[in-house]
Amino acid sequence: MKRYLPLVLTLLSGWSTFSCRESIDPSSLAPYEGPITSAMDIHILHSDSAVLRSEITAPKQLEFANGDLEFPEGIDIQLFSIDGQLETTLRADRGYFIRDKNLYKGEGNVQVKNLRKDQRLQTEEIFWNQAERKIYTEKFVTIQERQTLFNGTGMEADDGFSNYTLKKVRDSRTLLPGEGL
Repeated sequence: MKRYLPLVLTLLSGWSTFSCRESIDPSSLAPYEGPITSAMDIHILHSDSAVLRSEITAPKQLEFANGDLEFPEGIDIQLFSIDGQLETTLRADRGYFIRDKNLYKGEGNVQVKNLRKDQRLQTEEIFWNQAERKIYTEKFVTIQERQTLFNGTGMEADDGFSNYTLKKVRDSRTLLPGEGL
């Protein structure tokens, strides 16, 4: 019996060590998925062949581990024509950049304005594909083109908002004096 005593004591001390541990909730061990960095007063410029193509400003930016960005306090995007002139502005209450799709998304009160053609768009969600140079949505939109309002669901346009296609037109009407977006 004396010969087994050290083995028994070792097993008992090992058992008591493991039996006294608290159980751990597996959800507390989940990886952190929140922002890894934050920045204030963001100003991003994109150029092509030394010509300014877009300018992005936002009061706050959050960056995530996968490279996605969030602009929780709003985003303003200015798009420039090939000759470098400001052509279109896009404003949203919240913004996102989805890195793996190279896609910007605006949510909330989204306003798009083509300054050259005096066109305005209002919707609750819009996407800007920078590589394909187009903007689009599947949500309800209102477009004002001079003195006419067009309402519909779904829209696709070049990112200058010069040429657009309204997918499901609901109605259109001429504005009365003092009306507009």
